[in-house]
Amino acid sequence: MLLRRLAAEFLGTGVLLATVVGSGIMGVALSGGNDGIALLANAGATAGILYVLITVLGPISGAHFNPAVTIALRWRGELRTAEAIAYMLAQVIAAIGGVLLAHAMFDQPLLQPGTHARTGAAQRLSEGVATAGLLLTILLGLRARPAAIPALVASYIFAAYWFTASTAFANPAVTVARALTQTFAGIRPDDVPGFVMAQLLGTAVALVVASVLGERTIDPGEASS
Repeated sequence: MLLRRLAAEFLGTGVLLATVVGSGIMGVALSGGNDGIALLANAGATAGILYVLITVLGPISGAHFNPAVTIALRWRGELRTAEAIAYMLAQVIAAIGGVLLAHAMFDQPLLQPGTHARTGAAQRLSEGVATAGLLLTILLGLRARPAAIPALVASYIFAAYWFTASTAFANPAVTVARALTQTFAGIRPDDVPGFVMAQLLGTAVALVVASVLGERTIDPGEASS
């Protein structure tokens, strides 16, 4: 049932963003000004919640939580166009809601347009690489070991927080929502279009590479089976 799948996508994406932003706030508060420790806390919390969310919600919706993943699976014919659009709308709305929830939990202003500059060719290249890597982890992981997808995605995102200059947003819905926070996880609204374009290009590259490598199609719901 589509409504049930959308509810899973909404819940998962909202919790993901609340974790990303909330752990960033907590990391900064407890790190004594050490950005490395704050980033470690942020990356660890994000990876941990991804493992949980993909494991428990994967059998319901495929656990996309990311328009780039939804676009890739629509391209491969695993979703109808109307379903893909509904997924992406749910993801964007839930992502914004997750940011507001994090702000509320830490008694901060609910809406605070981002001020963290993330611009330049290196940042956009990082987003393209991060997104392509994430999509390949999913597409090739579904071929090699479907049951390991939660661990694979969580591990990849934890690593990508550290090996990319952008700290691996790798998700258009996440990018839009994080433009509404001035906390550690934020991004300036002006920098969002460049990130999203890089993420879409990364998605296209991943689809081409996955096709060349000949991965076979598996229902995304099998990821957590």
